Amino acid sequence: MSIRIICLAIGYVFGLFQTSYIIGKRHGIDIRDYGSGNAGTTNMMRTMGTRAGLITFAGDCLKCILAVALVRVLFRAQYSSMMHLLVLYAAAGVILGHNFPFYLNFRGGKGIAATAGLVLSFHPVMAVLGIITFFSIFFTTHYVSLGSLAVYAGLMIEMVIFGQMGWFDLSQNQLIELYILMAFLTALAYWKHRGNIRRLLEGTERKTYLTKKSQQ
Repeated sequence: MSIRIICLAIGYVFGLFQTSYIIGKRHGIDIRDYGSGNAGTTNMMRTMGTRAGLITFAGDCLKCILAVALVRVLFRAQYSSMMHLLVLYAAAGVILGHNFPFYLNFRGGKGIAATAGLVLSFHPVMAVLGIITFFSIFFTTHYVSLGSLAVYAGLMIEMVIFGQMGWFDLSQNQLIELYILMAFLTALAYWKHRGNIRRLLEGTERKTYLTKKSQQ
């Protein structure tokens, strides 16, 4: 169990790098006081522009990729048989650190860009499916939240299907642990998006466009 906690802690430390908060402070603002109050990509894009939003996404995605890479380097030799599980623990730590940074009174983001880092790091097939899912929904509806939630739902389903197909080289007990952890992250994402879900159902969710020219 200790190795799991170590991976979770490594991820949490990486997750504390709040890209949007740092960019905002460099411009004299706390991004959490503007727009939706969320320290994430979409709020940065709406508040400070597309460039700031894309930098935020890159930073938050990269911190998860780096945390996963570090866990692989440190523990691949000793724990090669359970590496996919440890990778998910590291990514979970990043998401928790991003969403609940202790030095910002636990007010962070929603963990979607960090989850993108997980998708890109976990398995190449899942990365391709995640990219296709998000952008097909986003460019069709312009709802970032809907695309993000669809990615999480797909990730949960893919994790179970591919796990049972033997893609992750884990024992059945480890697979069950993997599924429980992924279910927790999915539930957390949906809880963090509860306001977005309500607005989607009401038809009042705000759309996001990459260029001002495309905005309605």
